[in-house]
Amino acid sequence: MTEAGAERIWVLADPRAGTAAQALGIAERLGRPFRTVPLAWGLAARLPLRWASLAGLDATARPAFREPWPDIAISAGRRSAPVALWLAGKGVRTVHCMRPGFGESRFDLLVVGRHDSPPSGPNILPILGATHRMSPARLAAAREEWGFFAEFPGPRVALLLGGPPRAEGLAPEVAAAIARQVAGFAGSVLATGSRRTGRAAESAVGEVLDELPHHLHRWVEGGRNPYAGMLAWADAVVVTGDSVSMLSEALATAAPVFIADPGGLGERHRRLHQSILAAGQARLLAEAPTPFAREPLDETGRVAFEIAERFLAT
Repeated sequence: MTEAGAERIWVLADPRAGTAAQALGIAERLGRPFRTVPLAWGLAARLPLRWASLAGLDATARPAFREPWPDIAISAGRRSAPVALWLAGKGVRTVHCMRPGFGESRFDLLVVGRHDSPPSGPNILPILGATHRMSPARLAAAREEWGFFAEFPGPRVALLLGGPPRAEGLAPEVAAAIARQVAGFAGSVLATGSRRTGRAAESAVGEVLDELPHHLHRWVEGGRNPYAGMLAWADAVVVTGDSVSMLSEALATAAPVFIADPGGLGERHRRLHQSILAAGQARLLAEAPTPFAREPLDETGRVAFEIAERFLAT
């Protein structure tokens, strides 16, 4: 939602879609007009800037930062933190997602995943996972838009594949092994790759699912993305544990969620899994993937409520 004159709330949108979604998801749940301010990074953004500054922005992004200033700026990610605090110097309240690496007490509200060991403080709001844009309203709309998934036999299992962030896609043998596990208890599979999955892994999954009712969205081929529809129609969700975003979005459904281990995960992801497992919100695929009851997790809505209570009540 970007409207001319909607100056009370700005969303500082990082170029990385997953990072921007954390801030955009919160703004969308506030139910008020907001302005999206696209960020673009220059060479200085690679430096560990630890002060309020626009120095990390390239020349194309800086002209957007002019009066009238908003009441609230919502941001996410390390690089946007100096920009948010620069706005704080103009009297703007700041809501920031993820630990900024400096000046944590200077933000009006800092939204931090429990797996990132948030400090305690009146401005710290710990959450499970990360905020996102998969709201109850979006899931309801996707269920209607992708109604043909109702024809697939149950249990319908949504298989969400990520991949290593700095490698050449998910290993095909790993993707195939996960798909075989899913095929062992699914009536049908609604599978999708992501920008990090790669063609080879998607093809390996397609081969495994060939004799089972399924719908495979190949990210590399583009086209309409049924991702939200798969979540909306899933009787269970299996998601690779490398993606904080996909795991958090899967938890927005009421379906049982199972975390698949793609290998090579670092300590931060292990802490993420443990925090979610401890809350009873997911189980490991490596264990017996039997159905279990859980309530949808709506941390984005909780953050939006907190912002409205603290900063928008008047």
